[in-house]
Amino acid sequence: MTDNATVALEGKQFEYPVMSGSVGPDVVDIRKFYAQTGAFTYDPGFTSTASCRSALTYIDGDEGVLLHRGYPIGELAEQSSFMEVAYLLLNGELPSGEELDTFTGTITRHTMVHEQLAAFFRGFRRDAHPMAIMCGVVGALSAFYHDSTDIHDPVQRTIASHRLIAKIPTIAAMAHKYSVGQPFLYPDNSLSYTGNFLRMTFGVPAEPYEVNPAVEKAMDRIFILHADHEQNASTSTVRLAGSSGANPFACIAAGIACLWGPAHGGANEAALNMLREIGTPERIPEFIARAKDKNDPFRLMGFGHRVYKNYDPRATVMQKTVREVFDALKVNDPLFETALRLEELALSDDYFIEKKLFPNVDFYSGVILSAIGFPTEMFTVLFALARTVGWVAQWNEMITDPDQKIGRPRQLYTGPTQRSYVPLAQR
Repeated sequence: MTDNATVALEGKQFEYPVMSGSVGPDVVDIRKFYAQTGAFTYDPGFTSTASCRSALTYIDGDEGVLLHRGYPIGELAEQSSFMEVAYLLLNGELPSGEELDTFTGTITRHTMVHEQLAAFFRGFRRDAHPMAIMCGVVGALSAFYHDSTDIHDPVQRTIASHRLIAKIPTIAAMAHKYSVGQPFLYPDNSLSYTGNFLRMTFGVPAEPYEVNPAVEKAMDRIFILHADHEQNASTSTVRLAGSSGANPFACIAAGIACLWGPAHGGANEAALNMLREIGTPERIPEFIARAKDKNDPFRLMGFGHRVYKNYDPRATVMQKTVREVFDALKVNDPLFETALRLEELALSDDYFIEKKLFPNVDFYSGVILSAIGFPTEMFTVLFALARTVGWVAQWNEMITDPDQKIGRPRQLYTGPTQRSYVPLAQR
């Protein structure tokens, strides 16, 4: 604790403790604000409100810093694996070799889904969006795994966590296969988490599938870069749903539904579509001019971030990964050259520098995923796959938080004051 914060309201003064975390801004504890003053605070979007304590992820948007349990995202993406990062987020420390083997083995043994889920898929229209399928199927998991829905049992919470992390890639691959009319593939326990997902997504039963090491590495990095990102909209949704005591499968389905929003999980698809619209590097100045024109609705997608006011640390890793994937797949795509040139021009333009519109992770991820062969409607599904690890870790942290209460935001009411009912005949 540090000094108190003093609030003056209607001639009275009230003091509230100021709390300090291990790093980052101080927080004014206003839990007793309404009880003492009779007033609410007003914070649309909760952009100035700390809704919880968390030891998982720290972001310094001004400095372009992203830490998972204290480790910089760049170091994790370059040196770690997605399974290592998953273990780190769930347990607080990086695993030893034996711990990683045990954890990976546990996740691998949970990758199969109940056979009746195949019939569940067939209830969707063939042209259903994969995210619509993900919302429905993940939410339905609680109907298949009754033995891991008691949130007060630590053992059941652990089993549910492992099941979600393990089964999400299988469900995501099934959503893709269903949309293209191909048969589902069972998981292969001899492959890595990411390699297994690639095989289930792109392989067919008629022939063996060889995982491209460069693609596997790129996808593993993409999963790491999207694993968690503090209290964003979907994570807050998972926590809010979980605060009511909802089972973990329902909570993660709620997070998937929130992530589906174009302002959240659909940004990489929007960035890719923008690059396609631009077409070639020669047309970039025209579109930069349009972006500066207040009367033109065109926006440069993949630039700027709600939190980062500096270069997105994830974008640095993604730029390098794009080149590796393109070289490995021998892709000669003008989209990549357009992306590089657009970044170069934007970073040297006073308008973008002044407004701190730096490239974010979505600027490159769509280009990479497209080169690998994913259709654009799968982009948000991949985001959900990776973010499930963070959601599960955040949900577990919330359940064990002694300060946890059911979420109940208040409002500034602007409707009619009390009035008498008028009978229908008199209206």
